[in-house]
Amino acid sequence: MSANLRQIAPDAQQPNSFTFSAENKKLAQGIILKYPAGKQQSAVMPLLTLAQRQHDGWVPRAAMEHVAQMLEMPYIRVMEVATFYTMYNLAPIGKFHIQCCTTTPCWLAGSDDIMRACRDELGIDAGHTSPDGKFTLNEAECLGACVNAPMFEVTTPEWDMYFEDLTYENTRLLLQQLRRGEMPREGSQRGRNGSEPATGPTVLPDQQSAWKKMKEAS
Repeated sequence: MSANLRQIAPDAQQPNSFTFSAENKKLAQGIILKYPAGKQQSAVMPLLTLAQRQHDGWVPRAAMEHVAQMLEMPYIRVMEVATFYTMYNLAPIGKFHIQCCTTTPCWLAGSDDIMRACRDELGIDAGHTSPDGKFTLNEAECLGACVNAPMFEVTTPEWDMYFEDLTYENTRLLLQQLRRGEMPREGSQRGRNGSEPATGPTVLPDQQSAWKKMKEAS
């Protein structure tokens, strides 16, 4: 099943209506209040994100219309935002949206192997959703974790996580965990602490060691 997330879903897949849940409506109102009078339309991006989380990871036209009404702005302007920024999905996706970085640093570090692992494990290529509806795979531009390349981001309606220092083998294991409903370890898959060098800290190692012991003791 293809997953062209930058193209608005056909009418058959569009819901007839959309409104924020009571909880999300309260969150949306709080977001709007963060902006000064006359500038509330600047809340369009976080409100679209909230709508996407509520609606199984994608933004239907009805949600754009609802956001436009809340912010008292033309519907076309909300659509312009939703169709411009790639973080908004405009068509249904799988439960787990795998966004594999293939920009230069990740490519040099082996992102081709990571994409191959995804294809082998999920049976799909970039731009497609698995037959069971669990996984959607796409390539992404730089996700800002170049030190820990190669990496990918996994998003669901509930959470977003980075998985870094990937290899062909640990990528397949990570995807198997997700399929079983298990939560993989976030971040470096080789045990790297943050974005420090792979061989360990090289600056003020004594202080970092003391800090690590304090954290473990607390």
